[in-house]
Amino acid sequence: MAPKFEEDFCPHFHHAIELIGRRWTGVVLRSMLQGATRFGDIAATVPNLSDKMLVERLKELEAEGMITRTVVPEMPVRIEYQLTEKGRDLQGVLHSLDAWADRWVSCPESGSSKVGGIARDSDQPAESQSRVRKAGGQKRKVNSR
Repeated sequence: MAPKFEEDFCPHFHHAIELIGRRWTGVVLRSMLQGATRFGDIAATVPNLSDKMLVERLKELEAEGMITRTVVPEMPVRIEYQLTEKGRDLQGVLHSLDAWADRWVSCPESGSSKVGGIARDSDQPAESQSRVRKAGGQKRKVNSR
């Protein structure tokens, strides 16, 4: 039997899901967990994310206390973003979500689909297929399950 939640509705859980589930927020956090600290580094790891949207998400995360913004007074001025303890605490959650997505979510951008939790590349037979997964802007081959 699956474990039950303490309440039917929890406003803390609801706020957390709404925050992390906003478009681009999860991938921004994921990028920062992988070491990106500068605006350009974060933007480079997230395809199709506009500068305007990245600014908005960074401001939201800062307002929530999940990241800090530091202005380094040099020429030119450098701005760095760091995860706070609150932000770093999401690492396990994001790793679990990544593993779940890897197993169950089809990704139109990758050209693969999930069948029974197993990725199937459209141009390879199931017995010899492998996936190409983007990680930190680099492609790497990952054997199928």
